[in-house]
Amino acid sequence: MGDPHMHPRPVGRRMTPQRAEFRRLAQSAEIGTVTRGQLAVLAQNLTCTGILNATESHLLVTLINTAPAEAFDKSGRPIIFKSNQQLAFEIGRSAGRVSRMLASLFDAGLVTMQDSGNYKRYPVRNGDGAIVDGCGIDMRILIARYRELDQLVRQARAEKSAASAALRRYRGALRIARYALATVTSLSDRALARIHGRMERVVALVGVAAKAPSGLLRRATALLEWFVERLMQLPRRAEMMPETENSTCTDVENGIHKQNTNPHPFEDSNQKWRSADAEQLSLLEAGSASQGAYETSLGRSSSQVNGQQCQPQAVVALQDVVRAIPALKTYGFTLPRSWADLARLVPQMCRLTGISDDARRRAVDQMGEQQAAVAIAVTLQKFDRQEVNSPGGYLRAMTDRAATGELHLARSIFGLAARSSMEALN
Repeated sequence: MGDPHMHPRPVGRRMTPQRAEFRRLAQSAEIGTVTRGQLAVLAQNLTCTGILNATESHLLVTLINTAPAEAFDKSGRPIIFKSNQQLAFEIGRSAGRVSRMLASLFDAGLVTMQDSGNYKRYPVRNGDGAIVDGCGIDMRILIARYRELDQLVRQARAEKSAASAALRRYRGALRIARYALATVTSLSDRALARIHGRMERVVALVGVAAKAPSGLLRRATALLEWFVERLMQLPRRAEMMPETENSTCTDVENGIHKQNTNPHPFEDSNQKWRSADAEQLSLLEAGSASQGAYETSLGRSSSQVNGQQCQPQAVVALQDVVRAIPALKTYGFTLPRSWADLARLVPQMCRLTGISDDARRRAVDQMGEQQAAVAIAVTLQKFDRQEVNSPGGYLRAMTDRAATGELHLARSIFGLAARSSMEALN
């Protein structure tokens, strides 16, 4: 038999780097800057942040009220010396429950513990009888973190208020939209079915409205209000564009619009410029929106093309992207005026289509921020047309093709633009 004393059980309170950091922070607290009443109110309000539950909040308030008000003055020491049995009696819980809650408060950085050799809690006094130190429950960490915790409470209250307002407005907009859809008679059945499908897609995206974030609810409310305007056949709102942004190209000289598709817009090397017709070999086919205008080999495995060298992508004009992606307006996005604006819409488009952050980061790393934004916009348009069942998988396939130089976003943009123009004429 082995020696039973080979691996003795550790004796003492469990210590972690975080707990050690909290103890050091407590020692740096400026006592006298916060009153006991302020700490008690803070302890009651911390439940709305999710840091602690109601029972832990009750215990924390009891600890704060146990210390005299003078202990929170400049010369005081807010250290509690009550035993777990006494605290359990005061809050109506068992001593074991109090011990576990104190450990949770220690881990959350709301109290710190200074133990004696026999785990007894007692003060250390000077010659005048004033407490200068002690072994017990130290409340100085609350003083050091008061502003931080108070800001968390204010932020939680503001988020709750904004979420409640967004929820009420969303429910009202959904009720109005459904009523308008049921009563309108001036639109064709096909148009009504299309709007109804988009409304249900928005509702499915929101899910349980009471649990949805306020930003998503505001976006869904804007879409529902836009659907009502479509049902009522109201004129479209004029989009004011600044006069200084007439050119969407990378270079303008002497007031003359000179378009180029330079894949390196921040370099002056003329050897890297490409003509405006680059990567538009199938322009006629793209104009008729044939299958050849799109990424026809997205389903192929990347192992089939590993030997091919990556080629730089052609840069299309931003106005062509906006014209090719009417889904931006359909889902209530503000039409981008620059490539930076389009890049800022990427996270919202990914949330709307269900594209994961990993797929988005892979696309940005492989294609660059601008080309990745165009690829995600193309995915959004095809998702809106119900041509893509898995937007995340579709974007990953486009990323793999970009790595082998077989992705031609320009063809997709011109094909989608041609299809949108034909539908507008019909």
